[in-house]
Amino acid sequence: MVERPLRDDVLVTLVQDRWQALVGYAYLLAGDRAAAEDLVAEAVVRTFTARRRIDPGAVEGYVRRAVLTIYIDGHRRRGRWRERLPFLATPDHHDGPEVLVGEADEVRAALADLPRRQRACVVLRFYDELSVAEVADELGLAEGTVKRYLSMAMHDLQSRLGAVTPGATAEPVLVRAEPAPATVATQGDLP
Repeated sequence: MVERPLRDDVLVTLVQDRWQALVGYAYLLAGDRAAAEDLVAEAVVRTFTARRRIDPGAVEGYVRRAVLTIYIDGHRRRGRWRERLPFLATPDHHDGPEVLVGEADEVRAALADLPRRQRACVVLRFYDELSVAEVADELGLAEGTVKRYLSMAMHDLQSRLGAVTPGATAEPVLVRAEPAPATVATQGDLP
């Protein structure tokens, strides 16, 4: 366990080394970069203010669990305002047209359309590689409920992305918090 003077070092190391990975994890849940960053920031604050001692080896796990808890909780205090906000104000900025590039964007968009609990089950099961029992334990649900959520989510994902056939792809699809920048092929890159 780390005493108070070293907490700052653990916090700085976590933010410098693992921030992008944590935001990527939260993005899979929230489906929005800004919301993912807010989730991680709130989780870091909760983790470091709630504990008297921090185990440096387990701090990322604490923060991931806090991200999940905050996501599932759905910011209850702010949820009602967020639903009504579009009727009360206009956004300060307008996003430009988004270009879907590759399978990662399609997977990201399909995940974003899933209901919150289904998305959480899919992310924990396939991104965190937890068993059904572990997902149930993490979310405080029965295993049968997790199986039902996973079944419904997989049905929705397959109807949107197409059925997965055995051996169709040897490489997993990397889903990043933001789409990778488009590259332009040069004459030397062409076959």
